[in-house]
Amino acid sequence: MTILELIDRQELKRLSEKSDIQAIWMTVANFTLIAIGFVIPIYWEHWLAWCVASVLLGARALGLGVLVHDTAHQTLFSSRAFNEWAGKWLFGGLPNVPYYAYRQGHLTHHRHAGTEQDPDLAFVAGYPASGASLARKFLRDVSGLNGVKNILYQIQTFKLGSQAPFLTSHAILIGLLWSAGHPEVYLCWWLGQIFIFPLVLRLRVMGEHGGVPEHLHPDPRRNTATTLANPLARLLWAPNFVNFHLEHHFAAGVPSYRLKEMHHLMASKGCYEGMGCIQPSYWAVIKRCWGNHRNQQPIINQRAKGSLNNMQ
Repeated sequence: MTILELIDRQELKRLSEKSDIQAIWMTVANFTLIAIGFVIPIYWEHWLAWCVASVLLGARALGLGVLVHDTAHQTLFSSRAFNEWAGKWLFGGLPNVPYYAYRQGHLTHHRHAGTEQDPDLAFVAGYPASGASLARKFLRDVSGLNGVKNILYQIQTFKLGSQAPFLTSHAILIGLLWSAGHPEVYLCWWLGQIFIFPLVLRLRVMGEHGGVPEHLHPDPRRNTATTLANPLARLLWAPNFVNFHLEHHFAAGVPSYRLKEMHHLMASKGCYEGMGCIQPSYWAVIKRCWGNHRNQQPIINQRAKGSLNNMQ
């Protein structure tokens, strides 16, 4: 099943148009939220402020990762060179997402989606899961266990020559906070990485491919899903239109800021009818991933690595 079997070529061409204005707006919005995350504990000297900041910053680490994803597809900005620069230096630095390594792995996922060669199958092999298993997964996230595991993995794989964006971004951040007289709030970034990022990342992955009907099916409507997100979800675990994942798999060249329009277009043409590929909320996603039907899914022997090694 290809996108041109569902919408016509002119519609796809229009949806694929890039807008630097929209891209700049998304960039400013994400970094504004990061700034707010650090401003909150500076002006509200209370432990609750640190909690709020950590939640917001952990979620924005995911937001920056999504922007790395968009630049890896060359769909955020109109310039290929600027997409690469922004993905590597502007978005990938703070969350420590190596641009070129990520792009190689992610494009492999798109080439092999719906087949046993899809490297991302390892991230969702544990769904559907029993209630006890799902509870253990969430507990490992919110307790900080998976966050610590992720940081240790980054330390073990640290290579000075390829970590320039990470070191530069964090040096700038520390310098800004130091000049503001509050270098201590830098810790909020790492609290977010330990206690929040694993949870929001899990919810994102569950919404995209967790518990779908058939991982090994060529139709994206069987191996991928879209989740309708409320404002809280868009702020925390579905940033930057990443919840429209089915549309993205049908047409990876469509910029993320046009995926909502693409979703409505496809819905108006009846493309989703009878498929069960659109979930009304992330609670519905959790229920989809909560069950005892793993015999319906392929047996996956590979192990996930890096930031996603806690998905299993």
